[in-house]
Amino acid sequence: MTTIDWGRVSKGVARENEKMIWRPYGLPTILDLEHSGFHDAPISTPWDIPEKLAVSVAITGAFFQHSQNPNQPIAPDDILDSAREVARAGASTVHIHVRDDNGYNVLSPERFHHVIDPLHEEFPSLVVDGCLVPALDGEWDLMKQVLDSGLLDAAPINTTATFIGDSLFVKPAPVMIEKVRLINEAGAVPEIAVYTDADVSNADRFLIKPGLIQTPAVWLVLPALPGCSPMENPRQMIDGLTRTVSAIKDIDPDAFIMVCAAGRASTHVATLAALMGLHIRVGMEDTYWLYPHRDDKIQSNLQALRMGQLIAEVTGRPVATPEEYRAMLGAPERSHAAEPVSAG
Repeated sequence: MTTIDWGRVSKGVARENEKMIWRPYGLPTILDLEHSGFHDAPISTPWDIPEKLAVSVAITGAFFQHSQNPNQPIAPDDILDSAREVARAGASTVHIHVRDDNGYNVLSPERFHHVIDPLHEEFPSLVVDGCLVPALDGEWDLMKQVLDSGLLDAAPINTTATFIGDSLFVKPAPVMIEKVRLINEAGAVPEIAVYTDADVSNADRFLIKPGLIQTPAVWLVLPALPGCSPMENPRQMIDGLTRTVSAIKDIDPDAFIMVCAAGRASTHVATLAALMGLHIRVGMEDTYWLYPHRDDKIQSNLQALRMGQLIAEVTGRPVATPEEYRAMLGAPERSHAAEPVSAG
């Protein structure tokens, strides 16, 4: 057991006349957060972070079925209704996948048109991006049809080779390079999607250094899913996001970075991102949990958007409008309707 020399403590208290040392050299001011009485240089200035917070809503994604979240929008009409609901409620942008009749991700031009055409008509300023990951025979041509139609303002490019849950997910270098070329030719904005910090190096080597993507670029950080940057506790979340963002900033100092509320980290990693001056993606694509420490399921994309809006409020960063987000992204104004696709 530790022994404290209370006699020495008592002598020390007496030597200090039972009081602290206090010399207020700045009187009459006690504490000034902005200035010093000794010079006129500023002491503490406002942080250099974006005033506005872009809040994207990812409507359904490719992963989760009704067995995992009964509220998941699967049918085209449900996806459209959910996207329309959040657009009306103030989302900065929406991210779209479409599913087949069995609930699996599909690159169907018809279904993309079914969902996105009405959004462009009702919300002409809204940036709509869509995930086009050709994984099956014939999907490469379907991806090209969607891009050529002009439906999308932006599209992610996944610079990864990782396991997502029990599935191996690899974007070979030639495929990612050619896909970026096609996105650029379609007049859309390529968004670099990274799942681990190693993916940042892949993007730099294969896309940025060759000049296919110019900096500052648009980055999507998707951590916390099984196989992605692990975020099994608050320390891992803070360390992991900081490391990935630092890796991006090393090669792209002025990058536009959006962090997905994903996996268990869910709303907490989105809050951390907003505090770091980044932007956030919420919704039902990247998680079905509201919080890391509870099992509450997301009830709707509108609920997820409301959480994002609350994050914006408490961090003092108003949600960017669709027009402001379009300017952030550098996406041109939409000047023509998307080309229709014949049935069949």
